[in-house]
Amino acid sequence: MATEATPFQEPFPNQDRNSSLPREAGDGSPRGKILVVDVSGANRRNIRSSLSDLNYDVIELPNTSEAFAATSLQHVDLVVVDLLAPEIGGIELCRMLKKAEATQLVPVFVLSSSDDLEAEIRAFEAGADEFLIGPLRGRALRARVQSSLSHKKMIDSLDQSEIVLFSLAQSVEERDPELGQHCERLAFMSAGMGVALGLSPHEILALQRGGYLHDVGKVAIPDAVLFKPGPLTQEEWEIMRTHAERGERICGKLRSLAPVLPIIRNHHERWDGSGYPDGLKGEQIPLLARILQIADIYDALTTARPYKRALSPEDALATMRAEVNRGWRDPRLVEVFAGLLPFFRTPSPADSSRFSLQSLAASLEHFRKEPVQFPPHPAQSEAPKQFQLVSGL
Repeated sequence: MATEATPFQEPFPNQDRNSSLPREAGDGSPRGKILVVDVSGANRRNIRSSLSDLNYDVIELPNTSEAFAATSLQHVDLVVVDLLAPEIGGIELCRMLKKAEATQLVPVFVLSSSDDLEAEIRAFEAGADEFLIGPLRGRALRARVQSSLSHKKMIDSLDQSEIVLFSLAQSVEERDPELGQHCERLAFMSAGMGVALGLSPHEILALQRGGYLHDVGKVAIPDAVLFKPGPLTQEEWEIMRTHAERGERICGKLRSLAPVLPIIRNHHERWDGSGYPDGLKGEQIPLLARILQIADIYDALTTARPYKRALSPEDALATMRAEVNRGWRDPRLVEVFAGLLPFFRTPSPADSSRFSLQSLAASLEHFRKEPVQFPPHPAQSEAPKQFQLVSGL
């Protein structure tokens, strides 16, 4: 549907479309991008002109399908969209961008040619950062855009700090090649359990991040302790146990990682209160820490180490159920994991930290439609003697 031109109160000279699209900033770094979506070429040019001194590339598109494709294919820093943009309109485009993990933090401005209270409410409900009513004033628009871009740069800088921490966590894994893709597997299995339990996207994201960061504190553990092939002495064991608190301190200064901190600190607690570092018991242990713990135990049991062989998935599950009987694990979560075990045995994506919630949910739904026979629950049984309980680390 065509839209009425959004009037500007200030005149702006028309410019050649390509003249405002240099590929680099003055320091040689890639320029940021602002996407303007409006069927009116005059409106797009006016907006571009008012933003020309912000040192950002302005991309002009006439409809929402091209706009959504553009945000999927390249990094966009801010979107300005007309309320009546062709096809699905500005509000629905905003809703789609805010739902997608890759673009949920991108500021979206919805522009309207008239004061429409209902449209304004719907825009903010869809996640819009601004609802601007014409006639637009160029300097005011520029100031609002500049403020949002500055805020996004701050968000991006936090993301860079997270990247440093994730790299640090990966270095722990790389110090021990036998761990393989341990962190990716934990991110995948924990997120899968989160989806099965109906957790929120934010909780599932915390589980994915926790898969990578849960043992980051081990960077401070001496190699002589961390990689000792035999049993640890009491003194060495006390050093090893500090990795949970050390990891929490390492990540604690980033507010964006606040939901992950309980996972890092408490993923070695036990259901009966005999774990560490806080001796929490039962549901005192944060749910996300309990979920990641189940995935961590399974992965440890099914991974070969110098002091033990790798167990089969069925034997690992039997050992985990024996740990339930000993009072160490959350009984309900172990059975949730058991129900998903055939799904976890299928090949996981190469980078499960970026595995989308929608794709994961769809895969789980497909899995549930397939009848699967699970091993019987060995009630009140002990783990076979040849199975070593390795969940203490």
